[in-house]
Amino acid sequence: MVRFGPNGTTFVIVSDTQITAKTPAGTGTVQVTVTAPTGTSTQNVFFTYAAAPVLTALIPTSGATAGGNVVTLNGTNLGGATSVKFGSNSATVLTNTAGQITVIAPAGPPSSVNVTVTTAGGTSNPLPYFYLAAPTLSDLSPHLGPDTGGNTVTAFGTNLTLTNAVNFGASPATSLVVVSDNQLTVTAPAGVGTVVVTVTTPGGTSTAATGNPYYTYLGAPVLTSLTPSHGADVGGDAIVLGGSNLTYTDAVTFGGVPASFAAISDTQVVATSPAGAPGTMNVVAHTPAGNSNALPFVYDPS
Repeated sequence: MVRFGPNGTTFVIVSDTQITAKTPAGTGTVQVTVTAPTGTSTQNVFFTYAAAPVLTALIPTSGATAGGNVVTLNGTNLGGATSVKFGSNSATVLTNTAGQITVIAPAGPPSSVNVTVTTAGGTSNPLPYFYLAAPTLSDLSPHLGPDTGGNTVTAFGTNLTLTNAVNFGASPATSLVVVSDNQLTVTAPAGVGTVVVTVTTPGGTSTAATGNPYYTYLGAPVLTSLTPSHGADVGGDAIVLGGSNLTYTDAVTFGGVPASFAAISDTQVVATSPAGAPGTMNVVAHTPAGNSNALPFVYDPS
């Protein structure tokens, strides 16, 4: 007879010095004894039952397909883990206690996999972990805006549903709204120059490798001169608007009336005056950065 504590079990006598026995169910540490016609063994031989590991939570529950992120596994009976698997792939164990394991997630394909822990007590229940493809940005609307920020920008791409941050260069955008997996809207922060807009999800951060994720900050347009500063009330005069930040001029108005125009340089726009009533009208140039200051233009009676 072979007993593990009070419980007997099946066994095979291999030789006069060896027995192979199948462990019965049990808990804790028990003494193993062998009984033969000559009596029962009295040596202090003990066997410890290890409780099966149990997983209760993964933090986070998702990550990039490239792996490399730290995942915390909470549960019970996790001490002495011999392996942690994400599907069929082994994770690198960083810390291990009875209630918690931290690991570096291995790489995996975009899908859901079962995470399990194996100890001397067996293999745990599985918990799902989701591998997410990295987001991409293909386009923005608009690509231009004021250097003071505050305007709404729509971003288009893929894998955007779980977006948790959008950056214009190093500056975070605000008022993030995920419209769909392919579209989101944000409020641009203040900035200068041309920057790359990036989107971050649990699957990673987008890059400028594909599409057109570039955004250019513009200073507000400024008008300093009109040449000439008066013209016929029937319109048709060529008026040179001098100033700064005029490259992206998209509208010129004389007293609120749109004029045809051509942006010559960052300091000059040529507009054709529309017809107007005799008197003084305000000329304003507009760019994606907003309206310029107004300069007076005098319509002479014909």
